[in-house]
Amino acid sequence: MTGALSPGQAAIVDVVAWAVLGVAIGYVAHRIPTRWLEVDRGPTRLLRAEQGGRLHERYLAIGAWQRRLPDAGTVFAGGRSKRSLASRRPGDLERLAAETRRAELTHWALLAATPAFALWNPWWLTVAMAAYALAANLPCLLAQRYNRARLERILARRADRSARIAS
Repeated sequence: MTGALSPGQAAIVDVVAWAVLGVAIGYVAHRIPTRWLEVDRGPTRLLRAEQGGRLHERYLAIGAWQRRLPDAGTVFAGGRSKRSLASRRPGDLERLAAETRRAELTHWALLAATPAFALWNPWWLTVAMAAYALAANLPCLLAQRYNRARLERILARRADRSARIAS
């Protein structure tokens, strides 16, 4: 189908496609049961170098820019914002970690959908859409991974403290 649309038409289709994909993938992710998000699996598994979030702090200065990212956690009814903690109780921290996994899966799915844009775009617009997908999703992915690494560090520290008190 490449070449059937003018570049202007393709760009309009791209804008609509990104909007539809964003809403559809966000809705599907919103419907994932929280219990499925209680542990890291597949693409959400943190790398050893990411543990604790220090890699993100040192090399990406993530603390300086992550607050500028949008939070779509409350777009759908019953969704949760990842901007602030409801409380510091372990259950709430674990729920927030699960929500970071949900957000991360959403952004991975949006990146995975990018090759579909080659179906109607000329090669140069496909490359532009891939660049857009990376620019729009990579910062969000990094922020979710950083926040989860920090949450897991806090939870591990609390578990260690509780174990020392109990023994």
